[in-house]
Amino acid sequence: QVELAESGGGSVQAGGSLRLSCAASGYIFSKGCMGWFRQTPGKEREGVATIDNAGGSTNYADSVKGRFTISQDKAKNTVSLQMNSLKPEDTAIYYCATKFSCLNGATFDLRYYNYWGQGTQVTVSS
Repeated sequence: QVELAESGGGSVQAGGSLRLSCAASGYIFSKGCMGWFRQTPGKEREGVATIDNAGGSTNYADSVKGRFTISQDKAKNTVSLQMNSLKPEDTAIYYCATKFSCLNGATFDLRYYNYWGQGTQVTVSS
């Protein structure tokens, strides 16, 4: 059974940093594609970043390029999202998700992600 568990959310002032982690279990972590998404009330869930677990290639939403970095720790089956220069508009619940391959479907197409974590709240105050 695949399980994803996010941690590291919290409250921070604008310009600050947070690091989210997603611990994965129940599948071969060295394969597949891991993504971070976020959602605010009344809005659709949007993609933030993805990483190919095998090759390490990454993709970012335009809104976070240059500020967020996704990385993986294969020894710990963990994917992290380092978020710097946070803005109030980054406030959301952040979710990690996985799909079998980063080549399946468009980068942030939710339909192709098979498993999701429970989410962690990030709040950025101005």
